[in-house]
Amino acid sequence: MTGAPPALEIRGVSKTFASTTVLDDFRLSIAPGEVHVLVGENGSGKSTLIKVLSGYHEPDPGSEVLIAGSPLDFGAGERSYRAGCRFVHQDLGLIGDASVLDNLALGAGYATRLGTIRRRAAIRDATEQLARVGSAVDPRSLLRDLGAAERTGVAVARAMRPDPAHPARVLVLDEPTASLPADDVDRLLEMIRATARAGVAILFVTHHLDEVFRIADRVTVLRDGRIVRTSAVGDIDRSRLVELLVGDGWREEEPPPVSELDRAEPVLDVRGLGDGTLLDVSFEVAPGEIVGIAGLTGSGRESILGAVFGSSPRTAGEILVAGTPVRHGRPHASITRGIAYLPPDRKSLSGLMTMTCRENLTLARLGSVSTPGWLHHRRERRETATWFERLDVRPRNGVDRPLSSLSGGNQQKVLLAKWMRLAPRIFLLDEPTQGVDIGAKAEVHRNLRDMAATGAAVVIASTDAEELPALCHRVIVLRAGRVSHVLTGSDLTISGIKNAVLGASAAHQKESQ
Repeated sequence: MTGAPPALEIRGVSKTFASTTVLDDFRLSIAPGEVHVLVGENGSGKSTLIKVLSGYHEPDPGSEVLIAGSPLDFGAGERSYRAGCRFVHQDLGLIGDASVLDNLALGAGYATRLGTIRRRAAIRDATEQLARVGSAVDPRSLLRDLGAAERTGVAVARAMRPDPAHPARVLVLDEPTASLPADDVDRLLEMIRATARAGVAILFVTHHLDEVFRIADRVTVLRDGRIVRTSAVGDIDRSRLVELLVGDGWREEEPPPVSELDRAEPVLDVRGLGDGTLLDVSFEVAPGEIVGIAGLTGSGRESILGAVFGSSPRTAGEILVAGTPVRHGRPHASITRGIAYLPPDRKSLSGLMTMTCRENLTLARLGSVSTPGWLHHRRERRETATWFERLDVRPRNGVDRPLSSLSGGNQQKVLLAKWMRLAPRIFLLDEPTQGVDIGAKAEVHRNLRDMAATGAAVVIASTDAEELPALCHRVIVLRAGRVSHVLTGSDLTISGIKNAVLGASAAHQKESQ
């Protein structure tokens, strides 16, 4: 509508914690129906902005936000909701054992008559609610049975449920595609487009730069709490966007040429591995080799490394390190044999969020920072500070902060350092750069290459089709629990991985050994 106010207008929002300004004079305007992407390195202020908009943080005095022309009253989630702001966070806040219908009703309730749930009406309303965001999911389905994109779609539908008294004006999505395979990303982006077509302004936060060019009308780059540039997507290309993100003089590292490895005896030998999803999976990894694992959700990709390490059960198979079997179901035995494992879920599986970064980083091996009966905190701080510098963990003075106080990407770097300091013979990493910005991703890759150069065997399971050919000597593709392809050389490309994962090509098929 001509002359209509912006759906979201942010005027000079700043946020200071103690003496540190993490958001400085942020200004942004988004029109109804516009998709505006916000990008920035970990710790750049993106999460702080979302917390201000959602009512979790109160900004500094003088900050102002208008929703459809009306001032937003800061400091309470209910006020943000009433103003028309809706949010889909990285933690979707859904219940896996409940139905889609029950998840959609959380916070809003069901259609009732005389205190009794009108189930048919509730299912009809839920179906319409899902359809508005382009989802055809059956509301009676259990959430745990849905794919990753479908679950995120349920969260979007719940956020966008009709409320005539307080209509949705702005939808904020915080890294909704961070853990999605490529085909799921396509489905979710279409749901977001459908929401925008309904006249809702979209603020979309992502680390995946290809998504900027696939969905955005405009993009804003945030660095160190300040806006570097806001631009129409048609006026910027990828190389310039990268430069704005990480500063002048930096360029994306080209994948190094992969030389043929000396075919030494394998340090990791996986024989006939099964876990209910995996079916007789076998492979070897030589010292100095980086091997990728690719596959759709449900292919076994998401469980294989946990089964190798022993943190998740297996029903069959044998794991050997340098020819010696490792006891099944004993992670400590794996660590003793030189295996390290970084799982994908840093909150529930890898990091102790209420403990300090120092405590998390040194926990796996305390010998270097302790003497019998005594833990030397000064040594801990000194060693942790060294790893903060090496992996560019921010803030640099955050050694004694709770791990939960860091941004997601910086949490990931602390947990990566936790295992790297052990100098493992075998390093298993599940989604190692999930939620990590482009500069930090390159740094993680450099460190993994350095580890391989010293003779470590590195195995990476990833849904990032760009990451694997940039880093790996070969990629093992899983389909329906079995090894369907092993890609090397000229076949190891983004398109080659995608075709193999989706079953679009039968070339170079290799049966599980």
